[in-house]
Amino acid sequence: MTTTFDAIIIGTGQAGPSLVKSLTAAGKQVAIIERGLFGGTCVNTGCIPTKTMVASAYAAFQARRAAEFGVTISGPIAVDMKQVKARKDRVSGDSNRSLESSLKSTDNCTIYRGHARFESPNEISIGDARLTAKQIFLNVGCRPAIPDLPGLDQINCLTSSTMMDIDFLPRHLLILGGSYIGLEFGQMFRRFGSEVTIIEKSSSLISREDKDVSAAILTILQKEGINVHLDTKLTSVTQMDGEIHLSNGVHGSHLLCAIGRRPNTDSLGLENTNIQTDSHGYITVDDRLETSSPGIWALGDCNGKGAFTHTAYNDFEIVAANLLNHDNRLVTDRIPAYALFIDPPLGRVGMTEAEVRKTGKPALIAQRPMSRIARAVEKGETEGFIKVLVDKETNLILGASILGTGGDEAIHSILDLMYAKQPYTVIQRAMHIHPTVSELIPTILGDLKDLE
Repeated sequence: MTTTFDAIIIGTGQAGPSLVKSLTAAGKQVAIIERGLFGGTCVNTGCIPTKTMVASAYAAFQARRAAEFGVTISGPIAVDMKQVKARKDRVSGDSNRSLESSLKSTDNCTIYRGHARFESPNEISIGDARLTAKQIFLNVGCRPAIPDLPGLDQINCLTSSTMMDIDFLPRHLLILGGSYIGLEFGQMFRRFGSEVTIIEKSSSLISREDKDVSAAILTILQKEGINVHLDTKLTSVTQMDGEIHLSNGVHGSHLLCAIGRRPNTDSLGLENTNIQTDSHGYITVDDRLETSSPGIWALGDCNGKGAFTHTAYNDFEIVAANLLNHDNRLVTDRIPAYALFIDPPLGRVGMTEAEVRKTGKPALIAQRPMSRIARAVEKGETEGFIKVLVDKETNLILGASILGTGGDEAIHSILDLMYAKQPYTVIQRAMHIHPTVSELIPTILGDLKDLE
């Protein structure tokens, strides 16, 4: 027997629960399906648990620097990894349980536990259950990608997900991948006390960023004693006498694969629908996130439009606006914005300098090192810099990078101005609070020069 709903949502990641609330509030009968933990990656193995661990690592780092601030700590600084994990589990678990409780108490919402699969374009199976609806929303997320590296299948390779189970300190953590996930775990575990080596096949870390940003991050990590091997392409990995050996001669006790992620679309039964995917398995969507099969939408990481919690939530906003509020919101309306949560963090918005140069259009640029920002000096955290790019003809901000203390927060003053489609002179005339990082943004904009 098939049960009919107005809408079916597959996955309880960032977009799913919010969509449940909006659809049920509009009077629709909704089924939401979850095969794993409520909250998806962000709540269970991503943002919330990792940033909780980053906070523990920061505390250890600052404790070791205590003497710089006139603070005396008797005895060595030690990290109890079991307590680090317990704190992480509490924070993540609270979020997971709160979300589950919220969904279970939502009127007109039926929860199904298990793996969902298309049997036809409008019919979903979960075990023996069969569901159908005129509207289906895919919010199935991604999982860590494992490289095709000879010998890796014989190694107990860690991923960003299984790192959440660690309650011990790896003696020497090898990390494959010098991008966002790899760098966050690398610095985190170095501060916990592990020796850390990062292997990156490109010629720079986080290669999508400008060269000066990548170089500054490399310097920050190396100052903390992290070993970085760039331009390194491995051919094999082996394990001998309890030690993991890489083909470039590096060896260590544990191996983390952080080369990227892949969408959870390969077991959905998409072959039973008209839903199209790209060569990487990401679901193809239009500007309103509808797939090639009418009445089916893809939200979050699985559509390849953004691998972040905030882009997934914005996907929900776009879909809800179009379906329920007759508000023509589009994916192309949003401005790229994200952060790298090492210490100090990198806040990014809009175009990079390299992307601006590729346009060939006249532009302006301004930079200031964090060592010339009072708030950073007061905190003893002067690594990094601020860089802003402006369209010379329109005076609109094209992009910015803030690598430095508070960069993940300060970037929003620029992002909001970009959404308002106002020239940089608006923020230049604003009175900001002292002492903050944001207060120097108007000053920096006063130093704009031609991008040569």
